[in-house]
Amino acid sequence: MNLHQFRFVQEAVRRNLNLTETAKALSTSQPGVSKAILELEEELGVDIFVRHGKRLTRVTEPGQLVLQSVDVILRELANLRRIGDEYAKQDGGRLTIATTHTQARYVLPTPVAQWRKRFPKVQISLHQGTPQDVARWLLNDEADIGLATEALAERPELVTLPWYEWQHVAVMAPDHPLAGVERLTLEHLATEPLITYQAGFSGRARIDQAFARRGLAPEVTLEAIDADVIQTYAAAGLGVGLVAEVAVRESTGLVVRPLGHLFGQNTARVAFRRGAYLRGYVYVLAELLSDRLSRPLIERALLATGDNFDL
Repeated sequence: MNLHQFRFVQEAVRRNLNLTETAKALSTSQPGVSKAILELEEELGVDIFVRHGKRLTRVTEPGQLVLQSVDVILRELANLRRIGDEYAKQDGGRLTIATTHTQARYVLPTPVAQWRKRFPKVQISLHQGTPQDVARWLLNDEADIGLATEALAERPELVTLPWYEWQHVAVMAPDHPLAGVERLTLEHLATEPLITYQAGFSGRARIDQAFARRGLAPEVTLEAIDADVIQTYAAAGLGVGLVAEVAVRESTGLVVRPLGHLFGQNTARVAFRRGAYLRGYVYVLAELLSDRLSRPLIERALLATGDNFDL
């Protein structure tokens, strides 16, 4: 058996058992992937996959155990490479950050700029996507650190730590009917067109749940993933914008009202793949993100079996 076979098996599962997509992802041929997987099964003496003709349909029970071992082997191989880079390329390498638009646009610029001054020769790669994308990039070993509000804490394969708490705020044009109301209620908001995040972004689920519990059905006229877009359309008079407070700038000229009493507090989280070896500069970035996050704390969390950490 060899590492190519392990990678083919792992990627086949990641690609929902689609061998055509697996071959594309690994820059090889579909027959080559099929042959490598069959050879591994023959050597192990068990079927990793159930087949219908030439198509893979599901993972077998022994295949689940094989995949667990394959994940450990490939993760430790990646760790070996990082250990080598840590000592052979102490002032070089690449830091890959997986995050959402909100964190990348409004929170990360200052700590990343501070980090860059300390590691000028290390390349930075910023992957932006949905919270689910962030979790996937970490699990696929395509990122060193992940930052998001949703999805991360739901994955037991990830170690997640609270980063900071935030609330939603309402933004509206100065001449909007609700601009003079200091403490908004759900009933106030339900009477006006709303502009807010798409489902799965920036605490949108909390907004929907709050209205549902009160039996209200607000009119959402526009959805976006970019808080700047939401604020632009609110300024144009299309409705009340509901955005993360970190995204609001005083220069917009909009009226801003806090909504923590309606939608609660959200927690942005920092995540790492469980069992991953982190280069020293990853710990430095985490410490620059928040004084809550120290290297000893992260190291303890990576070694722990649970995911509740006292900060």
